[in-house]
Amino acid sequence: MSELDEQQTTDAKKNSIGIPAADFVENVDEFMMDEGNAEAVLKRFDEQHNKYKFMELNLLQKKRRLKKQIPDIKSSLDILRQLKKKSEATEDMKTHFLLSDQVYVKAEVPPTDKVYLWLGANVMLEYTLSDAEALLSKNLQKASHNLLQLGEDLDFLRDQLTTTEVNMARVYNWDVKKRQAEREKKQSSSSS
Repeated sequence: MSELDEQQTTDAKKNSIGIPAADFVENVDEFMMDEGNAEAVLKRFDEQHNKYKFMELNLLQKKRRLKKQIPDIKSSLDILRQLKKKSEATEDMKTHFLLSDQVYVKAEVPPTDKVYLWLGANVMLEYTLSDAEALLSKNLQKASHNLLQLGEDLDFLRDQLTTTEVNMARVYNWDVKKRQAEREKKQSSSSS
């Protein structure tokens, strides 16, 4: 097998953000012949399960952030479009805007062709209305795409969690049966 084939096989076992796929243990007897110690295998599966849970927690936090961010971007785009419509008018636009949680302020906004956008990290920049609209539209499209991708990644991760849990249960059950068989064998040899 060439290095390229090995790389493609490795890549096929990962999703778009590099989460490794959990291999399903088809034949537990065969698998345990190679591995030997059930306790070590269960410990390794438990570590893998904990890593998946940690990744799931991080992805869920990102998803929550995006779900909050998208309506904010849409709202900013709507306001920007209103400003664009009113920029040709000579009269001020009367509006209410959110100052802080549940505190709104009345304002009169004169016609303008520039806006300031808060970019985060203590950065605010001045944009023309068309540049700001292009930037916000691009950000909305990117956030929506990322939200869809996160959904797919979470589905993939849930599949890996399930596979790992099933593997753990199968190895544990295999170990219990093995111990029972050894116990029965000892009892039958001691009674004869």
